Amino acid sequence: MKKPLVGALFAVLLLGAGVAPATAATGHEAAAPTAVKEKVRPKAVNFAGTVALSNCSGSVVRTPDSQPGDPALVLSNGHCMETGFPGPGEVVFDQPSTRSFTLLNASGTGVGTLRASKIAYGTMTDTDISVYQLTSTYAQIESKYGIKALELNTAHPVQGTAITVVSGYWKRTYSCNVDGFVYRLKEGEWTWKDSVRYTSACQTIGGTSGSPVIDNATGKVVAVNNTGNEDGQECTDNNPCEVDENGNVTVREGINYAQQTYGIVPCIGTGNKFDLNRAGCALPKP
Repeated sequence: MKKPLVGALFAVLLLGAGVAPATAATGHEAAAPTAVKEKVRPKAVNFAGTVALSNCSGSVVRTPDSQPGDPALVLSNGHCMETGFPGPGEVVFDQPSTRSFTLLNASGTGVGTLRASKIAYGTMTDTDISVYQLTSTYAQIESKYGIKALELNTAHPVQGTAITVVSGYWKRTYSCNVDGFVYRLKEGEWTWKDSVRYTSACQTIGGTSGSPVIDNATGKVVAVNNTGNEDGQECTDNNPCEVDENGNVTVREGINYAQQTYGIVPCIGTGNKFDLNRAGCALPKP
């Protein structure tokens, strides 16, 4: 996992791709969707709506059904939580939090501080995500700062898609493409399913953990940056490896990864409240 260079002992083990775990590549990858995307004029990707955490990056996000009066949500990595790395099989749900986030504008300037009321959901099992509920609504944030939340895409990303990883921690962006999808990405104790592998141009570093991965064509969030293989080791901390359906292991030194986010959307209901029993929600339960 890509860790930041300051603070939080737990974050120190995580590296680059949004404070990501180590990366390893498999010789085989899960079949990528082959749908042909319509030509859409790319939107300029900037820092508006991203946030800086004490040890990671993140973003203010909404689902297509989120309402202006709903408490806003911040997306980051599970390994970025102030409570430390959740163990395999562990899920943090509805836990009080007063964590603060620095909200950035389009140019990457901090314009204000947002505060959490709770960790709505967090885990490092199957995926590597944390979602904080804020004390502010989307309407309040937009009224005070003129900044809108980033929208979570509802569909599986497509191989070859042009993407940008936007780090609020470093106020830096990384542009590349979706290289493919990993059946299982294993790093130390943790295993993630159907992870996004970047092409080599996205050389994310410690502190980028939790960064939103944005589809350049739509401006929507398709994944959250979380790890990369630093030293070419196999399946160790900071050196994730790819494992295919047959158990074959591939290591790709210097390649970074993210966790898809479309699966979060079905788990969020009225009032932006997480409901793990909603139809279509497949996130691990406590």
